Amino acid sequence: MQHAPEDTHATRIARILADRIITGEIAPGTRLRQDHIATEFGASHVPVREAFRELQAQGLAESLPRRGFRVTEFDVAELREVAEMRASLERLALRHAAPHLTRAILAEAEEVTRRGDSAATVRDWEAANRHFHRLILAPCQMPRLLRAIDDLQAASARFLFAAWRRDWEARTDHDHRAILEALRKGQTDLACSTLARHVGWIGKRKAATKNADPRETYEILG
Repeated sequence: MQHAPEDTHATRIARILADRIITGEIAPGTRLRQDHIATEFGASHVPVREAFRELQAQGLAESLPRRGFRVTEFDVAELREVAEMRASLERLALRHAAPHLTRAILAEAEEVTRRGDSAATVRDWEAANRHFHRLILAPCQMPRLLRAIDDLQAASARFLFAAWRRDWEARTDHDHRAILEALRKGQTDLACSTLARHVGWIGKRKAATKNADPRETYEILG
C-alpha cells in the first residue's frame, strides 16, 4: 500500500510528458533527463523512472544503454503501421460495443462530433476526436483491447500535431456522422467498415513553413 502515492505520481508525470511529446512540445530524439524532470515535479527518481517506463510502453520513449531515455522518432512507415493496426482493432472493438450502445451514448457522440467540427485549434479537435472514438468503443468491455487502441491513438496524434501545428483548418467529419447513422440503424457491418476506412486512411498534403516554402507531410482523418 505504501507504494500507491508514488505509482499515482508516476502516472501523472507520464501523462503530462506524453502530452508534451504528442503535441511536439518535446521534440523527437530529445533526451529525457531524470534529474530535471524529478526537480520539475518535485518527485524522487523512483516515480520518474516508472513514468519513463510507461512512456516506453506507449511507444513514446525508448531506453538507451547507459544513457537513459529519449523521445522516439517517427516516420511514415510507423504511420502506416499504426493506421492498419487501428483499422483492425477499432473494427473489432466496435463490433463488440455495438450491441451495448445506447441512444444517450450515440447522442453524446453526435454532440462531440459537432464540437470537433467547430474546433479552433488542432488540440481542441484532437480531444474531441479521441472522445468520439472512446465513446463508441468503450462499451466493448475489453480493457486490454481499449488500452492498445489508446496507445495507437496517441501515436496517431503525434502525426496529427506535426502536420497541423502551424496551419490548422477546421473540418466537418462526415465519417463520424456516417458511423453514427449506421449504428442507429443497426447496420453494424457498415459502421465497422466505415470506421476501419476512416482510421486507416493516410493522405499527403502541402504544409506551409516559416519560409513560405511548402513541405510535403502526411495527414490522417482521425
